[in-house]
Amino acid sequence: MTISTLLVANRGEIACRVFRTCRALGIATVAVYSDADADALHVREADTAVRLPGAAPAETYLRGDLVVRAALAAGADAVHPGYGFLSENASFARAVRDAGLVWVGPPAEAIGLMASKTRAKELMAAAGVPLLAPVDPAAATAGDLPLLLKAAAGGGGRGMRIVRELGELPGELTAAAAEATAAFGDAEVFAEPYVERGRHVEVQVMADDRGTVWALGTRDCSLQRRHQKVIEEAPAPGLDQALRERLHEAAVTAARAVGYRGAGTVEFLVSAEGRPYFLEMNTRLQVEHPVTEAVFGLDLVALQLSVAEGAPLPAEAPPEPRGHAVEARLYAEDPARDWRPQTGALLTFELPDEPGLRLDTGYTGGDTIGVHYDPMLAKVVAHAPTRPEAVRLLARALERARVHGPVTNRDLLVRSLRHPDFTGARLDTGFFDRHLAALTAPAGEGAVRLAATAAALARAADRPARGPA
Repeated sequence: MTISTLLVANRGEIACRVFRTCRALGIATVAVYSDADADALHVREADTAVRLPGAAPAETYLRGDLVVRAALAAGADAVHPGYGFLSENASFARAVRDAGLVWVGPPAEAIGLMASKTRAKELMAAAGVPLLAPVDPAAATAGDLPLLLKAAAGGGGRGMRIVRELGELPGELTAAAAEATAAFGDAEVFAEPYVERGRHVEVQVMADDRGTVWALGTRDCSLQRRHQKVIEEAPAPGLDQALRERLHEAAVTAARAVGYRGAGTVEFLVSAEGRPYFLEMNTRLQVEHPVTEAVFGLDLVALQLSVAEGAPLPAEAPPEPRGHAVEARLYAEDPARDWRPQTGALLTFELPDEPGLRLDTGYTGGDTIGVHYDPMLAKVVAHAPTRPEAVRLLARALERARVHGPVTNRDLLVRSLRHPDFTGARLDTGFFDRHLAALTAPAGEGAVRLAATAAALARAADRPARGPA
């Protein structure tokens, strides 16, 4: 079938990003919005918008019944879930399909098989994909330490704990289970060995219903705070060809094992010795998908829509990659104060318009950053022929950006991109644990004065002009 009207069951930058492809393809768009998002950019950009009464996610974007009802009321014939919220909820995927709508995502059965990390690991072990052996917390000994506790039903860093002392294990298990219950409605927590100095490397896959599965290169997502990614790049630097091929093969095997269709990501932990271990499969489009799009010259959302319409992938093999891409997530948060989220009026938000730069955002200057949702303002992506060129372009673009309003992590991003460990591709998930103090050290007095002056000018420019009294 041909999709004519698409509802995006999401908000913010991912909704705006999907709408951009829809406009290019001539597909009408429908937004859903909470009361807190009534004036949000994704609502302004959609052709039609349907209100979800309330503000909290549990009342709005997590109410699958309301989203399906909105799609039918707006005359949509398809639903794209974006990422987060209901994107990996098998019951929602079934509800969309049962309502006679096209689900722009993998089969509900594949989502269900990968929804629990414990079940997914069992499935991957049977398929021969390398993984870390789970540890029974009740039988753990000092020799098993350090351990990583993880929520079986979710991700995004919630329900995760590193345990280095055996005496801390019972309390951390209780805390992890409580956090997992609050975030995902499932208290199941499992333990596995924690790999020191490990790298987070993932493989983007795209599959159709004819049996073709593409492995679209690697991404490195090792720079993380609270187990959430901050800077990502493609391809992952410093991997030899044998390891790249092994990761590609494992990812394709994982996709075939669950009868996958559409876009997905297979995540691995790569040890300092270069051994890869399966972490999980994300059955959706990833936040960091733009770096893969840049390197391969593809529109992954367009491919998702095409596959959902029943079309095959355009070739047996993906195009050849070109160059290097790096993405930085710009957050309204204060890294120097335990990454505390920030709210308020975003007075000015402008990024240099240069070749090789891409901005995916859900905000413009004059918008308000609220308290209800993730504090990510934007993703800034640089693509260039080489890694050093892409890193330099991104750092300078962030440095030149005009961002006035709440505190952001902009300075942290610039300093991270220029840190010798990053420029030298010495990457692992402990980067911020080791370097945060230096990366958040106060700027010189002159820089502080300049930032205050720029913010004052932005406020003045935003005020309406007054005539003579």
